Parts: sequence; structure tokens; C-alpha cells
Amino acid sequence: QLQASGGGLVQPGGSLRLSCVASGFTLDDYAIGWFRQAPGKEREGVLCISSSAGSTYYADSVKGRFTISRDNAKNAVYLQMNSLKPEDTAVYYCAVREFSTCSSWYRYYDYWGQGTQVTVSS
Repeated sequence: QLQASGGGLVQPGGSLRLSCVASGFTLDDYAIGWFRQAPGKEREGVLCISSSAGSTYYADSVKGRFTISRDNAKNAVYLQMNSLKPEDTAVYYCAVREFSTCSSWYRYYDYWGQGTQVTVSS
């Protein structure tokens, strides 16, 4: 099971840290992706971290603002979001890919968390 948390309402320019914690299995050997989906839009890859902790950006709009990290001891992956913009508003999902390397296509991910809402608004 994957549990995503940390979403909420934040003003433009603010920060949030999303967490994705796994239970029942370990994340060590897998790539973990963060995706987001805004109303009426397709699910979009944001960032992914490989099993060796290399990160890959899939959304150009978040470069320089979002970072991804993992803590294998806590069986968790984090998405640090800074300088948030209204266009970042979406439901954010974490997902496990049963490979060590990342992919931008959401269908290549095998397990999904329930999503956490991020709303950026003044």
C-alpha cells in the first residue's frame, strides 16, 4: 500500500512537501514517480527517482522549483515543492514502477497511492 500525504491549500509562492510512504513492501529497488492530474486534464508526470536516487524531471514547468528525494530507511519518497504557482493545482499521486529506472508514461507504473490534493490560490 502506498500512502500519499502533505497536500493542502497554499498561497502562490509558498511551499509544500508531499510524502509517499509504503507499507507491506520495500521501495529500495524501485523507481518512484510523482504524477499530477488537474481537472479536465490528462495525468502528467512530474518527477521520478530511480532506485539509485537519480532524479528525472518530466514536467519542464517544475524545474528549479520541485525536487524529489527518497529515504529508504523510512520506506518513503518525498516531493518538495517550492515557489508554487496556481497552475500547480492538481491531485498529486505517487506511484511505484517495478523497475529500477524511471519512465514518463504512467501506465508503466504498477502501484499507486490514493492522491493528495494541492491547491495553490490566494
